[in-house]
Amino acid sequence: MKLLLALVLVLAPMLTSCYPPDLPKDCSDIYKDKSSRTSGVYTIYPISSTSPVQVYCDMDSVGGRWTVFQTRMDGSVNFYRGWDQYKTGFGNASGEYWLGLENLYQLTLNRPSELLVQMEDFLGNRVFARYTSFSVGPCEGFILTVSGFINGGAGDSLSPHSGMKFSTFDKDQDAIPGNCARLFLGGFWYNSCHSANPNGVYRWGADGTLFAVGVDWSTWKGYDYSLKFISMMVRPRQ
Repeated sequence: MKLLLALVLVLAPMLTSCYPPDLPKDCSDIYKDKSSRTSGVYTIYPISSTSPVQVYCDMDSVGGRWTVFQTRMDGSVNFYRGWDQYKTGFGNASGEYWLGLENLYQLTLNRPSELLVQMEDFLGNRVFARYTSFSVGPCEGFILTVSGFINGGAGDSLSPHSGMKFSTFDKDQDAIPGNCARLFLGGFWYNSCHSANPNGVYRWGADGTLFAVGVDWSTWKGYDYSLKFISMMVRPRQ
């Protein structure tokens, strides 16, 4: 018995060293290492040391340290997906992707955070919307809470969604009898129904043939203009 106890005491540090305590939870943690301040794809551990995920870290915009959790840029990834995929995440961090609601919850859990939304139209015009307070609740509905809007030319299309649960075509949690996710072909914190639809169908600019199903940010381009690029990113408040 004493020999077994001695072996445990010797091996324990070796076993635990497989998961060092300083693993980065987000891009802000990576930024603290001055040798890792270039924007690009990194591995973070928002849930635990056994659950690594790849993300794009924006180390340049508005002081850097941003963990990108959503990007649309070319229509290469289908965003009309069910609840389970929106919960766990999909796509590729080097292109279009959704980080996952569970990861978002962990990133903002007990960490006061802010949000930056950057977008571009097909003429190369770029604007942004920034929110000084942003969080996503636990898996009962992953409720969005956002406030403190700062206008970078985009206008505020997200605040009307604050307080809403996330909805998909197979999990309707919006504020109307119908299913907003089915009506507008995306997954989002739909209210009744949306003023922003960043996870809608990727289309090419102005197109009024189908109302508000594109990658819309209504306060900038209205409901019949689908953006060329949009990226949503979070970081802890300083």
